[in-house]
Amino acid sequence: MKPSRIHLALLASAAVVLVWSGIHPAGRFNWWMEVLPAILGGAALAATYRRFRFTTPTYAAIWIFAVILMVGGHYTYADVPIGNWARDAFGLSRNHFDRVGHLFQGAVPAMLLRELLRRTSPLRSGKWLFALPVCAALAISAAYELFEWRYAVTFGGALAEDFLGSQGDVWDAQKDMAMALLGALLAASLLGRSQDRLSDRSLPPAGGAAPAR
Repeated sequence: MKPSRIHLALLASAAVVLVWSGIHPAGRFNWWMEVLPAILGGAALAATYRRFRFTTPTYAAIWIFAVILMVGGHYTYADVPIGNWARDAFGLSRNHFDRVGHLFQGAVPAMLLRELLRRTSPLRSGKWLFALPVCAALAISAAYELFEWRYAVTFGGALAEDFLGSQGDVWDAQKDMAMALLGALLAASLLGRSQDRLSDRSLPPAGGAAPAR
């Protein structure tokens, strides 16, 4: 079956943002570190698209997360213009653009795993299909914070500061994980039934080439 036009549009627009992001970023090495997950994730989804097609809400959430990563990679999270505007306009203590990224860092894995489990395992909608993706998303967030810690220890200086984006907050890692947990809970609570309806209507239980709506 032909790819969904919506999915193709998401892929094409993400590629445009990636090209823009790579033009004179604040730091080339940190740019690679920020955008590499989006590049690898996009490549994996494209390679498996015909065998396992996710629903459009899931792809849309992935697109938003990828754009956040690419924008953060271009400016560094502490200097993203829209975050600076919100900080000044609302009297915030810092640029909170990275918090939005961590919200989607929780939401996206939860949505991906929920669809995978529902269509490839005996699990059906209920407590376990809610709890397992949320717990997995929190675990991924914690693992990423451990990676950031080792990155900071290894490189130090401006490279570490740009990548961490902690902006002097000693509780930054804990707040990032809290945002990821919130994102996972919101995704499971608000989008789970929508995912179920769309996958039941247009997708086979375990992959295939039927288009998602």
